[in-house]
Amino acid sequence: MKKTIRPKNFDEYMALYPEKIQVLLIKLHHTVKKAVPKAEEVISYGMPAFKYHGMLAYFAAYKNHIEFYPMPLAIKTFKKELAGYKTSKGTVQFPLDKPIPLGLVSKMVKFRAKENLAKQDKKKITKK
Repeated sequence: MKKTIRPKNFDEYMALYPEKIQVLLIKLHHTVKKAVPKAEEVISYGMPAFKYHGMLAYFAAYKNHIEFYPMPLAIKTFKKELAGYKTSKGTVQFPLDKPIPLGLVSKMVKFRAKENLAKQDKKKITKK
């Protein structure tokens, strides 16, 4: 990736990468949009992200993997399904030489949407 370019949207971000990586980014992008159709697409911290009543998830391309950031509780909740992948507190790495588990990504994003809605509802109750 050319470090001096700051993408303004997903298309600009994707254009920074070779076609092989672009295909993976498009699949990941479409999976998130299909899972939570009302999610707003943004660029945050220089990478594609989605918001739905708060941040849902981020993703970024690297030399050997796509990094997906669904937040810590999603990583913890789906720990068993993520066992074959390198994870940290709030991220998972999908190697470029393996298919991205799009069904799992969809489940994590839907989980995050529910989590965000629950937080929003809790804030409303607390304010009353």
